[in-house]
This record gives sequence, C-alpha cells and structure tokens, in this order.
Amino acid sequence: MKIEGRALKYGDNINTDEIIPGVYLNITDGKELAKHCMEPIDKDFLRKVKERNILVAGKNFGCGSSREHAPIALKGAGVSFIIAASFARIFFRNALNIGLPIVECREAAQEIRDNDRLIIDWVEGKIQNLAKKESYSVVPFPPFLQELIRQGGLEKYIKNRMRQKKNA
Repeated sequence: MKIEGRALKYGDNINTDEIIPGVYLNITDGKELAKHCMEPIDKDFLRKVKERNILVAGKNFGCGSSREHAPIALKGAGVSFIIAASFARIFFRNALNIGLPIVECREAAQEIRDNDRLIIDWVEGKIQNLAKKESYSVVPFPPFLQELIRQGGLEKYIKNRMRQKKNA
C-alpha cells in the first residue's frame, strides 16, 4: 500500500502532552481531539497538515503519558503516516492499534526536509523522497499488522475476524 504526500517536520522528544494536552483527555472523538492537536508547539498545525499529511520527527516521538488520545488526535487531524528516528514504545503500539501506520527510520527522519514530497510503500518497506531524489529502506510490517492497519486498527480487525469465524 502506498501513501503519497508532503512532509511536516518536527524535532526530537515530542511528547503526548504536546501532541494532545491533558485537558482534552475527556474527549474521545478523533475529529474533536484534532482541533487541539499539537497546539502547545504549533498553533498552525491543523492548517499545515491539510497540505502536509506525512509527519516526520526526530527521536523519541510520543514519549510521556501512555494515552491513545495522541495517535487518535493525529489521525483525526489528517496525518496519514509518521516517520520518526524512534518512537516511545507505548505510542508505537497505540498508533498501530488505531490503524495509523508509522515507521522508524533514522536516516529518513534526518534527511527529509519540511515540505518534501514523499511516496511511502509500507508494504514493501520503501520511502522515496522525490524532492531530494533519495530512497530509504525500512523493515516492512508483517502481514497481520499490514491487515490490521488496512482495516483501521485493532478493534475493527478483531470484529472482522470474529464475524468471519461466525460465518464460517
């Protein structure tokens, strides 16, 4: 599966309180959470993400509190993919659980510039930077995770699997 878009770049150690401040944790709807996404560090995030849907960050993205609200807010805002040098472990799992594809690639995170045009084939494990005419390789997700992401996350994946077993 391929995702195309432009890079929206941030630095290291972006924490979950910066992605979605704790005051909004009583909201569960992704579109409502999106209205406050990244507001502590980038007041123009929602405007920018409409044009640049691939978030690129440095190391330790999603550190801090273990809240699924952070990837839900990013996905609700229109982020279609996240590339980072590294992720906090719980953010990584939460993102996959809600069907937001993410990948660690230190080289890509360092080399990609804000607004670079990218094509990501997360099934094959390739990131193309059309602006710089560079490619980066990553380990592709195993088939079951690819299917989980395709179906929109863990909850939908499990419901579909249960439905299939019931109809078998």
